[in-house]
Amino acid sequence: MAGGPGSDGGTRGGDVSEGFSDADLVHRCRSGDAAAWNELVERFSRYVYAICTRGFHLEQHDAEDAFQDVFTRIYTRLDTLRDENALRPWIAQLTRRVCLDKLASAAREEPVDEITKESPDPTQDEIDEAFAVREALAGLGEPCHEMLDRFFARDESYRTIGEQLDLPAGTIASRISRCLAKLRQELEGRKPGARGSGT
Repeated sequence: MAGGPGSDGGTRGGDVSEGFSDADLVHRCRSGDAAAWNELVERFSRYVYAICTRGFHLEQHDAEDAFQDVFTRIYTRLDTLRDENALRPWIAQLTRRVCLDKLASAAREEPVDEITKESPDPTQDEIDEAFAVREALAGLGEPCHEMLDRFFARDESYRTIGEQLDLPAGTIASRISRCLAKLRQELEGRKPGARGSGT
């Protein structure tokens, strides 16, 4: 079954790549493609683990148990997914249910019925947004990916980036601005309905 969030999920098949959509992965997994399953685990492992730890603040030990349980449920229930394009929200829902079960078993004084009532979940929105940005960054290519990663993820200043890349701070600022514009276009293109109906 699924490896931990830091594992590579096994050998990746030659005919399955990150270019395939979630719907493609679902279709291939349902047809018994082991490489597609490995790709699915790799694609969503950090997402699931982030919900467990950042969304529900599970301890590492409980988060790892929940992680394994989530991918077991995905594997056994994938045929019940009605909309192949809704893989990510379906996985998020499964993960929330598993985490709620963990919390309920650890705190019996809080009724499960009350915990599972739907309520606004800003943390989930933040996790979804963070992973959407990460995927969009990967689609920008190396120059912009490195530039924005240094500025936002590593919190490096224009001066620091400029010194390491041997470029003036003003050049770094203009490049970051251009890369941000490309990132915005990439994110807009990933919104539902933003792309054409063709594959």
